[in-house]
Amino acid sequence: MTSANSATGPRCEIRTFLCRSDNIGVLIRDSATGACAAIDVPEAGPVLKALDETGWTLTDILVTHRHGDHVEGIPEVKRRTGARVTAPLKAGAAVPEVDVTVSEGDVVRVGDLAAQVWETPGHCADHVTYWFEAAGVVFAGDTLFTLGCGRVMEDEPATLWRSLERFRALPDAAAVYSGHDYVLANARFARAAEPGNGALAARAAEAERAKAEGHFLIPSTMGAERATNPFLRAGEPDLAQAVNLPPGSPSSVVFTALRAWKNRF
Repeated sequence: MTSANSATGPRCEIRTFLCRSDNIGVLIRDSATGACAAIDVPEAGPVLKALDETGWTLTDILVTHRHGDHVEGIPEVKRRTGARVTAPLKAGAAVPEVDVTVSEGDVVRVGDLAAQVWETPGHCADHVTYWFEAAGVVFAGDTLFTLGCGRVMEDEPATLWRSLERFRALPDAAAVYSGHDYVLANARFARAAEPGNGALAARAAEAERAKAEGHFLIPSTMGAERATNPFLRAGEPDLAQAVNLPPGSPSSVVFTALRAWKNRF
């Protein structure tokens, strides 16, 4: 069984754990004030268990998007903890028990921790990302995965590409927490798309070892993703060649072809 992962960074503590079959549950706690947020609530039981194990008190729920596998546990967790629910304004009534809505440029606070809200559509129209700059942590939901990206379910692939470009500008050390553990499947596709990438081969082997040991490669870092994630590397000539496009093809076009290939993979 996959165990929980824990991390301590500047001013915060983070706990990750599996929910459902492959969703990643996350708690982030402000070390100074004790305030604590869940990033989405895919399932109530694992979130409540993690709170019991850590002794943390949940004050907030930060929702990345409206899909049921990210919000269905909210009512029970809110009933048990009284946590404030923050959700994308564009999600409308699809997220239950909402107290606060947010849009591009807003700032949310968990105790003394502050997160910028980015609108990152493509997977779905209401998706947002939370970037805790001082802590060096970004919660990407279903936009960016370790070695992959979300499936385009609303809008056009170019929309998701523009959202991913925002992540490309983050520092190498930024820790990226994604909403699902798709790492091994993503690694297989990435190796097929860019077989000559040595850093990717090493990363895929690391993913296999982690799985065997009962862990997962979440979080990743932006440095690792820029070096190994084909969807962030759509400007590389080898990836254009992999989808039968000429070198110098626009990155958004290569990305669109890669995403279509991954859908069939």
